Amino acid sequence: MNELEKALLEMEPGELIDEILEFIRRIVKEAGASGVVVGLSGGVDSSVVAALCVRALGGRSVLGVIMPTAFTPKEDVRDAEELGRWLSMKTALINIQEIAESFFRALGCDRKDLKQKVPMANIHARARMIILYYYANLKNYLVAGTGDRSEALIGYFTKYGDGAADFLPIAHLYKTQVRRLARELGIPEGIASKPSSPQLYPGHKAIDEIPLSYERMDPVLVGLFDLCLPPERVSEMTDVPINVVKEIIRRFNSSKHKRMYPPMVRGIW
Repeated sequence: MNELEKALLEMEPGELIDEILEFIRRIVKEAGASGVVVGLSGGVDSSVVAALCVRALGGRSVLGVIMPTAFTPKEDVRDAEELGRWLSMKTALINIQEIAESFFRALGCDRKDLKQKVPMANIHARARMIILYYYANLKNYLVAGTGDRSEALIGYFTKYGDGAADFLPIAHLYKTQVRRLARELGIPEGIASKPSSPQLYPGHKAIDEIPLSYERMDPVLVGLFDLCLPPERVSEMTDVPINVVKEIIRRFNSSKHKRMYPPMVRGIW
């Protein structure tokens, strides 16, 4: 285990949980909200956020919305439903297939056109966020984002889709750390270790789109963005080719707009 991998594990789960619980309670109280709504995918990030919100606010003040498509794996829906029952939280199941199809028809989308693959895929993510904000508006809730630091740093999320939220409970934690926190929270191992997948199109897997697996990429991110080491040094310490390290830096730079308020001629605050 190298120095960067050790840095990922230098966390006290109990203290982290207490800090996040206090953060959730403060944000909800300051907003005068009655609770929170979370999109439940059956994956580790949304499961951890849901578990933390329930611990902070109680199951009656948390709504988990499960939003599958026609191609969402049945086991993901099952895992999300079982998690909701385990946490004694409210859940709603909304199939978004027809919602997405209505967009595709109105826009004249062509599934055979490869240039339209990502724009069409992102419609699923944005449709889900519309639904979450419907419930948030209806119930005076806040939308709890489920993104983590690994995804945020390389821009691996949909702008105004899964990237839209009122607060981000785990955005300071790398995927490796989120998985460890999941186990600390007692989340089933099948969810804690499940391979990441946004499920925005059939067979969609994160590993097909990101430079490295999260297990290998997280130490690189720690070296670059936490310890501010030169790319060459990070490559040497992680045994990751320098061209891959530079690709991670490129993705960080090209996705800055996703992590910032839209540019303005003059500030408004």
